[in-house]
Amino acid sequence: MPKLVRLYLFNIAIGFVLALLFTALLLMLNVANLRHLTANVAGGSLAIFLLVAFNTIVFASVQFAIAVMRLAAPEPPKPGGLRERASLRLRGVAALLPAAARSPARRARDL
Repeated sequence: MPKLVRLYLFNIAIGFVLALLFTALLLMLNVANLRHLTANVAGGSLAIFLLVAFNTIVFASVQFAIAVMRLAAPEPPKPGGLRERASLRLRGVAALLPAAARSPARRARDL
């Protein structure tokens, strides 16, 4: 089985477990009187099944998106940093940093 399919199935399983846990908490805490509604109505078991199914879709999608984003290769650290600036200050050399943006006054003057 390809690694991506295995990753997808694994994240669906995690989403299903999270959906079961979430639905169980909703029923245990009786949010919006949900326990009473599902227990005393003829289609209550269908409502619980649909709640688990739709929450599985949501939680599995989020879990898979996070897993895919974590697959990206880490960026190499940028050269420089605090150690380089500190060593430049110790040698008496001014560390020049590029400006991110021009000030509004200078931008108006350049126009």
